[in-house]
Amino acid sequence: MEDKLGGSRNIAIGMGAASLAALALLFLLLRPADAQAIQQTGGGAHYVGVATCGGTTCHGRNNGDGPRVRQDEVMLWQNPATAAGAHSRAYGVLREARSRAIAQRLGLGEASGEPMCLGCHATPGGARGVRFQTGDGVGCESCHGAAGGWLSSHYAVGGTHQANVRNGLVELDDPRVRARTCLNCHYGSREDGQFVNHRIMAAGHPRISFELDLFSTLQQHYLIDRDYYIDRRKKNPDGTQIWAIGQAMALQRSLDLFKRPSRGVEGIFPEFYFFDCHSCHRQISDDPRYRPGAAANPGRSIPAGMPPYNDENMIMLSAAARVIAPGLAARFDRQSLAFHAAMATGRVEALREARELDAILELLIQAFSSATITADTTFAIIDRITTDAIRDRFTDYAGSVQAVMATDTLLSSLVSRERVSVAAANAIRVDINSAYRAVRDPNAYDPGGFRASLGRAAAAIRRLR
Repeated sequence: MEDKLGGSRNIAIGMGAASLAALALLFLLLRPADAQAIQQTGGGAHYVGVATCGGTTCHGRNNGDGPRVRQDEVMLWQNPATAAGAHSRAYGVLREARSRAIAQRLGLGEASGEPMCLGCHATPGGARGVRFQTGDGVGCESCHGAAGGWLSSHYAVGGTHQANVRNGLVELDDPRVRARTCLNCHYGSREDGQFVNHRIMAAGHPRISFELDLFSTLQQHYLIDRDYYIDRRKKNPDGTQIWAIGQAMALQRSLDLFKRPSRGVEGIFPEFYFFDCHSCHRQISDDPRYRPGAAANPGRSIPAGMPPYNDENMIMLSAAARVIAPGLAARFDRQSLAFHAAMATGRVEALREARELDAILELLIQAFSSATITADTTFAIIDRITTDAIRDRFTDYAGSVQAVMATDTLLSSLVSRERVSVAAANAIRVDINSAYRAVRDPNAYDPGGFRASLGRAAAAIRRLR
């Protein structure tokens, strides 16, 4: 299968495939230990472990050449040299010096045994089979759901994806379901052990950042082929649609957590996790010649000196809504401003405006999910991200990171649609990579330099339209 991503997203994700019906016929050929493990799963939502999925007749082959799925998914998940192997490395990270230091600063024991860490660095707790291993990290069932209820239908002759979903398989081919699943760790959830608050980041945990389509591509260990989408076995939304839905659901998750006292408040302070880091973490000097790094942002109606709510997803949604859902765009922008203004008044007022903003987000998600996305839609969104109205809002690091990831992922969508050739995309990636370099070091972030790099990339894409 031809790799159509190219450039900075050029990873080996052209996939082979294997028939689930064939897996059932091969069930009798399983090693006794494999057969016993599957038979022991029984019914109910319990975790069976990666080893149960990793039989050589299932997903544990060394080469991917099956007729329906690759069958080497576990090998790709374990690959230590690629981003696709990041989930399998998640638990091992907890044994590294940095994690031990973070745990020590937080007054914890070993990070590898702390529920605060295991909620995202390992498969969630619950009933577990004999082959489950915490050390597997973020295993198959972290994303696909506890397999005890659906494993039998998964390998059954004549089994269908719909039957598996009814039995508890997580419907990751639905962008809304995928976003909810990924956001649990890549943004935070209501569950214990799945929220990297400001205190944990202050102890040394990396800043949380997420973009659904780009992250999906980097983790891809499955084949999107004729069987997957032309024959309608699963949904296959366009990358632009996945990106837009992911942006809306990330902001929706942010507001949901912010509204909860257990997440939105830390002691007498607001939970600073929700605010733009670099509005506070800037260089400080008493030198009269020093000029503060903060820049005026037309999207934030909040007095200078007050930490603004992180608006990286709001900026992207403003661009997406103007193209995909123009009837909601102005309403979304007005409510975003109202929410920012309320943050300067009080928590009660902010919560009220957050609820209003959340209601509009639900409408946007519905609009994005039902929209017909074309290549012209994608070109138009890239234009919107770099127009004056949006570009002037790139005053802070987080929003700029989202902008360059968006340009990258939207360009890849155009390549997938064959509206832009791989060669042309690779040429444009010179400027995209320049924009990536502009946001590589948050302490050296330069809004003007970033806008120039992003503008060159957008202009190059525009010429291809």
